[in-house]
Amino acid sequence: MKRIITATVRNRSGVLNRITGLLQRRQFNIESISVGRTETEDMSKMTFVVDVEDFQKLEQVTKQLNKQIDVIKVSDITDKAIVARELALIKIVSNSQLRAEIQGIIEPFRASIIDVSKDSMSIQVTGKPDKIEALIELLRPYGIKELARTGLTAFVRGQQPNTIDGNFSSLLG
Repeated sequence: MKRIITATVRNRSGVLNRITGLLQRRQFNIESISVGRTETEDMSKMTFVVDVEDFQKLEQVTKQLNKQIDVIKVSDITDKAIVARELALIKIVSNSQLRAEIQGIIEPFRASIIDVSKDSMSIQVTGKPDKIEALIELLRPYGIKELARTGLTAFVRGQQPNTIDGNFSSLLG
């Protein structure tokens, strides 16, 4: 099953390597990684999408990650209300006759054309991974020359349902 793990870490050399090494040693398949600075200059946020069959194994890895010296906090946010997005850049075969047709395809996805040449065009799209997959499949018949994806980035929404009584309450720390 796919799980979304976030880690807030100190922005230091080698942190990503140590974390991915730990996941590798536990034989987790990392489907995507997204890393970037946070609102705090010396902190970064990592978002991992991992494929794991054993939930107990995931809990053990989460505990081990939390023990890493540069790790501030690790959370499995898969079952929480989250905001999650991915960016994809898609270069497709195109000519002047196809451009209007392709524009019609990408418009409902709120994608945009970011580069045009004589024989190709590049499209940028952001959204949930299934939205990006759907657009890629629609563009595939035109011929995809190049595809680059950022991987999922996500965080928990400001309000979470309280699992005890069903009410919403603010997340604590």
